[in-house]
Formats: sequence, structure tokens, C-alpha cells
Amino acid sequence: LYSPRPCCSSCLLSKPLFSFHSHHPFLEVIVCVINQVTVRMLSSLAYRSCRGLLTSSARAIRHNSTESATPRVLITGGLGQLGRSLASVLRKTYGSENVVLTDIKQAPEEVVAAGPYYYLDVLDESALQRTVVEQRITTLVHYSALLSVVGEQNIPLAMRVNIDSVHSCMKIAQEHNLRLFIPSTIGAFGPHCPRNPTPDLTVQRPRTIYGVSKVHMELLGEYFHESRGLDFRSLRFPGVLSADTAPGGGTTDYAVHMVIAAAKGRPFESNLGPTTRLPMMYLPDCVRATCEMLTAPAEKLRLRTYNVTAMSFTPEEFAAEIRKHKSDFKVKYNPQPTVQAIGKFLLTPHLLQVKVRYSIFIR
Repeated sequence: LYSPRPCCSSCLLSKPLFSFHSHHPFLEVIVCVINQVTVRMLSSLAYRSCRGLLTSSARAIRHNSTESATPRVLITGGLGQLGRSLASVLRKTYGSENVVLTDIKQAPEEVVAAGPYYYLDVLDESALQRTVVEQRITTLVHYSALLSVVGEQNIPLAMRVNIDSVHSCMKIAQEHNLRLFIPSTIGAFGPHCPRNPTPDLTVQRPRTIYGVSKVHMELLGEYFHESRGLDFRSLRFPGVLSADTAPGGGTTDYAVHMVIAAAKGRPFESNLGPTTRLPMMYLPDCVRATCEMLTAPAEKLRLRTYNVTAMSFTPEEFAAEIRKHKSDFKVKYNPQPTVQAIGKFLLTPHLLQVKVRYSIFIR
């Protein structure tokens, strides 16, 4: 059944797998067809196997080169509450030239002097991709977002900024093998979530476009991690308090405005009721948690999104603390239905506790 010659002039095999000597031309044609089909099948299997090995090798090489080199970090929405503080900390570790800050506003002189700053509209996907390529970015921190109160005032814009830009970031991060961090929020929880403690994995069902967009982001990031290997990471932050930058339109921003009013000797009108308890975190603790999440070994992460918390208080309690420094400070409570409704659904997760290292006080 074996012959050292091709079974016919059209056969691709110099040594066919099957050979059958017969004076019947029809049987010889059948054997020829079997030989050709078999060769094509084996060639296809070999090609797929080689392609898989090459792809795996390429991914390993890219991963190893990314891990061994100094990270180059791109921060979107860099002039907001979190961006400048995170950039300051990361530049001390990686060098000023390796942390690129971006936003759509003109940066103050001190920001430009501190390190690379570029104009970047996150709704322009091609511009975002060009920045990643030209700046040789390895880690993308996506801070651009419309927060809860502002988002409810302009839902179409909130959907573009909070959802469309996330799609672009995940697409680009996957294509260029980036580590991607996008913060989430306690606003991703809703009225049906278990309270005190609120688990990392639980029913969420938020009631604001900001919360809905963050749940969308969490699930999409987890999907791309599981199905495409994207190194996606996120933390659900409470309200972040900072004296460095103006609040960005969140429900918990009242606390910063309250401190500013007290420092200026003015009364304060609260858009939340006196007993509305909300979770908070001071900015340096928030930045520290972000850095720890960014640098955590991938194999140590059981989940892609974690709760993080520091402290909780009501407007009434916070005003009492301020009066210890400004005894004549006055607060008028005028709860706004929309803001109060948002505050009602914000929970205090207690699973991943960040030890508070900083205290808030008025100089």
C-alpha cells in the first residue's frame, strides 16, 4: 500500500500517505483525493499550532518587557481632584518624565513645570491612541468622568464621558497591552444592597447615571480581563475630601464646601439633611490606596474591583468637629430632593478597610 512515487501527477505528496496500485483509474483518483485532503488538514493543524505558540511567545515577551521597564503612566482628567495628587506621588517613584498628565483645560504653571502635560479629549479615541503610542505608555489611569450630581443634570454628556470613553480606554489598553485603572464609586450601589458590611460581590442596581455607568465599567473590565487577558483594576471609592482642588460635583462634596465656608467665616447651607451619613476618605489615603492597587502583583488579585473605605459621618457631626476650631460656624439645612435621594442610596462598604493616616483640620 506504500509507494515512493506520487500517486499521480496532480498529487501534492512526494511520498503519499496512502497509495493503491490498481489498473482502475477511478480508484486511483479516489486515493489521490484522500492524499490531498489529508495534507491540507495536517498543514492547517500545524499552522494553527505554530500560530498559537507564536502568539503566546509574543504576549510573554511584551509582558516581560513591560514589567522589567520603568512604567510610563498616562492620567486622563488629570486636573481634577485626584489626578494631580496621584501624578505627584507617582513621579517621586518613577520620575517626572514617566508620568503624563492630560486634560481639556489649560493647566496652571506649576502643573506644567512639574512634568509632562498635554491637552487630551477622551472622547477623541484616535487622539487617545496617538498619545499612548507616542508617549510609550504602559499604564493608563482613566479619571475623566462626570460625577453624580453633575451627571444627573446632563445625562447625554454623562453617557458619552462615563461610558464611551471607557470603551475607548479598554480597546486601546487591550491593543497595546496596558495596565488599566479606572476608579469606581460607592454610587455603584443601590437601595437593595446589603449594608454594613457591603460585600465586594453583591447586587448593585444604582439609581443614578453615574452609578449605572460605573457598574457598566466594572463588568466590562472584568469581561475583558477574563476573555482577553486585560490587566484591569478598580476600587470603589467613597467621597474624597481634598484641600488642593475644587470639588467636581459629587454628593459628598458638601464636606469640602463646609470647610471652605468655615475658613472664610461664612455660614453654610447644606443640600443634605443633618443626619445623612455618607462614607468619606481624605485624598492622601485615596492616592495611597490607588498606588497599592496599581502595583499589586496580578496573581494576588482575587477580584478586579474592590470596596475601599476609611470613615463615615453626617453633616451634623462634621459641623460639630469644625466648631471645635471655629466656634461661631453656622449651618442651615436645606435638603434638595435630588441630592438627598442620591445620598440615601450611598452605602458604607466595610470589607477593604484603609487605615486613616491623615486627619482633616482647619488652619
